[in-house]
Formats: sequence, structure tokens, C-alpha cells
Amino acid sequence: MSDVVRIGGVTRVQRTFAFVDVSGFTAYTDREGDAAAVDLLETIRGNIRHLCSVHGVRIAKWLGDGAMIVGVEPEPVIEAVVSMIEANRKMTSMSLRAGVASGGVILFEGDDHIGQAVNLAARLSDLAGPDEILAPDSMMTSLFVNTRAVPCGEQTLPGIKTPVKLVRLEPED
Repeated sequence: MSDVVRIGGVTRVQRTFAFVDVSGFTAYTDREGDAAAVDLLETIRGNIRHLCSVHGVRIAKWLGDGAMIVGVEPEPVIEAVVSMIEANRKMTSMSLRAGVASGGVILFEGDDHIGQAVNLAARLSDLAGPDEILAPDSMMTSLFVNTRAVPCGEQTLPGIKTPVKLVRLEPED
């Protein structure tokens, strides 16, 4: 069964998105300078590239000190992001933060995604603290065998009219 729906010239697909970025990057750049910032980004981007490849998800776009990750199924995206947070803790002095969401979105011009799931993932990344991954609790299923979800309550997010019940995603011990 295909996850692609075409209505009136618009292609809608089901996807999972994650926004990952460096927590405190602006202050780091100001404090450490451009050369250190570039070195840090090269390390983090290499880590993200590698882990996306390992988990079979892709980098939709780079966003300065962050990235937008996209996958067809939620499990590989979440596993990739959890791995990114864990690996980054070992590799750098800076923390990553992330937001993850799934849903139907418009596939625009063949390589861009527009819709609520993209916006929600971006807002959750903005809300997340250092080394934190936030997701709507509606994404959680028994298929997440390597990740646990810790309830975080309901949150009203900018641009999203309905409050969202959130979970913090963590690796299983």
C-alpha cells in the first residue's frame, strides 16, 4: 500500500521529521570564535551524516548549526536522533537538542515537505533543552524497543492551535 496520495495536483505523503540543532551555538561562536565553530560543525555534521546512513534516513537540509532529518517510518528517525545525542555527548563539549513528529505532509517540488508534522518537529526542537528529544505522545508505539518515552505534559506551541501532549525520548538502559 502506497503512502502517496495525489489530490488536485498536490502530492501528500506520510513522513517522520526531526529537527536537530546545537544547543547554545550562538554563545559558543561568540565565545570561541569562527574557527572553533567551523571545527565543531564539521564534527557534528559528520556524526549526523554517518548516523543517518546507518539508520536509513536522510538529511533533508542543513540549517546552519542544525539539520532537518526525514524518514518514511518513525522508528528509524527516532533511533537515529537518539544515537546522535548519545554520540555527540562523547564527541563534543556541546549538546544537541531535537524535536520529532510524524504525519501527512505535502511533497512540494519533489524535494521539500510542507505541513503540520514539519512545523511541529521544528517547534519541539525549539522547546527542547540540551540533550533532550521531544515528540508528541501520539507517536509512541510498542515498536520502539530501544527508546523509552517519559511523559512531559501538555504544551501549547506557537502556530499550532491544539495543545500537544509531549514525551521526552531517551535510550533504554
